[in-house]
Amino acid sequence: MNGASREALAAARERLDALTDSTSVDAAQLADELAAVTALLDREVSLRRVLTDPAQPGEAKAELAGRLFGGQVSGSTADLVAGMVRSRWSRSRDLVDSIEELAATADLTAAQRAGTLDDVEDELFRFGRIVSSSTELRSALTDRAAGKAAKSELLHSLLGGRANATTERLVTRLVTAPRGRSLEAGLESLSKLAAERRNRMVAVVTTAVALSDGQKQRLGAALAKLYGRQMHLNLDVDPEVLGGIRVRVGDEVINGSIADRLEDASRRMAG
Repeated sequence: MNGASREALAAARERLDALTDSTSVDAAQLADELAAVTALLDREVSLRRVLTDPAQPGEAKAELAGRLFGGQVSGSTADLVAGMVRSRWSRSRDLVDSIEELAATADLTAAQRAGTLDDVEDELFRFGRIVSSSTELRSALTDRAAGKAAKSELLHSLLGGRANATTERLVTRLVTAPRGRSLEAGLESLSKLAAERRNRMVAVVTTAVALSDGQKQRLGAALAKLYGRQMHLNLDVDPEVLGGIRVRVGDEVINGSIADRLEDASRRMAG
């Protein structure tokens, strides 16, 4: 997002934080209701265009949203959505993407309140690794011919009772309503949102063998010092790394593995 949409999303995030700071607000219910609004606006293209029309006064759009959603969702959700449509958006789709992000953030806030946010972060990462390693599972979850109910049932058989309820809700929502994203991209986006709940960055760390607790602590401290923010480590073991370590933070990759060094040496010799 850029321009007006970026500013509108930043304001919406602040309003969501203010809402969920109150213990009287059910963050999980808020998440479900925001997800329902996302689904509606994703289907109704003309409606979302009306709600983001820059030629219409913000208050008029907010009143329309109030009439549409007031009897369908809680007052907190209706007020949050009304505030969002008062803002200016660069594209109508940005409004829907932002509401979807707030839905996921509300679910993660519920997990944070319950003290299970770390579990959710780890489970999202592990599920992503399982999907990437199983062509059959990925095909089943991304098959356009399969219905939402079938996909939900499959995910419940995989995650129900084994993963946190928040993890299952987030993954089910992503799989049944991908909205044009790949499964991998959606899972990575959720992992980043989970990390941001504690103002942390995510580092995907690949090593040839599992790190010890001491190594994890030293690596986390070094990365936190390097980036100036607390770092959450998603750990993966890949024997092909051969030795050393490979770290990816966002789009930046820190190559420290033997395999990478051998590849680099080969390229230099070839050149």
